[in-house]
Amino acid sequence: QLQLVESGGGLVQPGGSLRLACAASGASFDRYAIGWFRQAPGKEREGVARIAATGVGIKYEDSIKGRFTISRDNANNMVYLQMTSLRPEDTATYYCAARRGPYSAYEDEYPYWGQGTQVTVSS
Repeated sequence: QLQLVESGGGLVQPGGSLRLACAASGASFDRYAIGWFRQAPGKEREGVARIAATGVGIKYEDSIKGRFTISRDNANNMVYLQMTSLRPEDTATYYCAARRGPYSAYEDEYPYWGQGTQVTVSS
């Protein structure tokens, strides 16, 4: 079992930055791939970025490529999403999710989810 808690969301102006954190509790965190997903009001949840259990493999969706950076600190059971050059269309609730084995683009393949943290990009 793995429990995930996101933090770091908030209100930011366009062009600003935020760093989201995902804190994990439970055994063998370094065996879990982590994905960041987001859901905007009235839209389906979509993938943002994902990172392999070892931190070596990383994948970004085109919509955020070059602006967001995913990283992890397995010693402290943490995953981060550094977001820069934020745009109003990045407004969403952001979730981290975990699965054993390789990362996946499909949210249905992640059994463990956090409660989400709200990011609002507005002037």
